[in-house]
Amino acid sequence: MELLRLEKWHALRDEHYSIVEPWITPRLTRRARQEKHPVDDFLFEYYPISPKKLRNWHPGFGYALEATAQDFDELADARYEFVDGVISIDSTWFKDSQSTFDTIRNFLALTHSRPARSGCFGLHEWAMVLGQNDVRHEAWPLRLSQDEIRATINEQGLRCTHFDAFRFFTDEARPINPLQLTRIDQIDQEQPGCLHGNMDLYKYAQQLAPLLGSEIIRETFSLARDVRLVDMQVAPYDLLELGVAPIRVETPEGRAEFVKRQRDFAMRAGVLRERIISAIEVATPVSVD
Repeated sequence: MELLRLEKWHALRDEHYSIVEPWITPRLTRRARQEKHPVDDFLFEYYPISPKKLRNWHPGFGYALEATAQDFDELADARYEFVDGVISIDSTWFKDSQSTFDTIRNFLALTHSRPARSGCFGLHEWAMVLGQNDVRHEAWPLRLSQDEIRATINEQGLRCTHFDAFRFFTDEARPINPLQLTRIDQIDQEQPGCLHGNMDLYKYAQQLAPLLGSEIIRETFSLARDVRLVDMQVAPYDLLELGVAPIRVETPEGRAEFVKRQRDFAMRAGVLRERIISAIEVATPVSVD
């Protein structure tokens, strides 16, 4: 266990703050004004992981921090303990979380072992509004009519492999998907080309924050932000007022653009998935006693 002196880790923490503040501040400003943003608010609401949790800095497994009581109070994370002027991973949390570590590692390893599938064209958001007058992002109009949405789905089909997208499909859309997904299917069906599966790496990174450290958390969040933007660019909503230009997957050109982005995300996510798996494997055989 390496002890980081206060001045050193405060500098690392402050650097972390400077990177994440541009992601956090707009969210807090909108919330104070009771405004919503269907792209940038998603990661704070869907999982949900508060801006404070993103702002917290984590050194990662193998490090302890020379600290004051104020430092520990500001961290306010039950996964750490403060003993004799040192912050370190809480031994009870570490021991009690072994099954969680194993579950996440196994799930990510299985996902990583599968080929990335393309061809869904991001039509999950289309499937969430098919045949509906009320839509999930009610403040924003659809850029396509229901007939156009239905025609595209009928022509291209639905190929969703992610339960947490499928569960929001409308009654009309659900039977069109070849996989009638349930929660228990997720470990068998998750694959590295899925937009939402790759966004979920941020969720797992936050669950494992004391093991992984903030660098991986930032990288998974950055990936998730980029994925969410494309997710809504291919959606049937008109978000031009927010500066979100559509990727028109109802056209061959739009579908080609989506597949390119999807493959790029799969490569980025693959690297992060390997790093998370490796970090768990390094940490879990070691006792923190």
